[in-house]
Amino acid sequence: MGMHTKQLSAGNFRKSLMLASLFTALIWIIWITGELCELDLSHYGVFPGRQDSLSGVITAPLIHGSLSHVFANSLPLLVMLTILLYIYPRSSPVLLVILYVGSGLIVWLIARPAWHFGASGLTHGLMFYLFTIGILRRDALSSVFAMTVFFLYGGMVWGIFPGDPGISYEYHLAGAGLGVLLAFILRNFDAKPPVKHYDWQDEDDDTIG
Repeated sequence: MGMHTKQLSAGNFRKSLMLASLFTALIWIIWITGELCELDLSHYGVFPGRQDSLSGVITAPLIHGSLSHVFANSLPLLVMLTILLYIYPRSSPVLLVILYVGSGLIVWLIARPAWHFGASGLTHGLMFYLFTIGILRRDALSSVFAMTVFFLYGGMVWGIFPGDPGISYEYHLAGAGLGVLLAFILRNFDAKPPVKHYDWQDEDDDTIG
């Protein structure tokens, strides 16, 4: 059994789903706690240029302003994190650290002067990464999941452009840009699935003359 076959075992899928579920549950716990305790958690976000908000790079993706906000990010996070951890176990830790921290730092450097928070920068980064790396790797499995995430969440492309002033398109754009860049950098980190060879191919080879 090859290394790639082992990583795609049912046990690894369950582990990937569990980790994705735990992170998704964490943002729900934080939002529910804030609502029950009537806390304004927006100040745990990122405010560009303010040194006292640099810690928000770590906390901002965990903070959401409304039920619709946290709900909109939950399913994409659960689905795409599971796919990422399952299909790309070697590159996923590198991707997630750089995407998580890097998108927040970019927002801190260039975004509008307002509080920016929410996991949508992370979801945009995941979508753009999974789609781009599937195109670059060109193996069947990566391509299938690239098409799947684009079919489900391709509408995120519009989120990188300015629109609703209450939505941080800067977080979306930072995540998307890093996702594409990291797809190029990490495209060969994980082993590709073995190419299947069928008996009929040998028969065809024998008849070529």
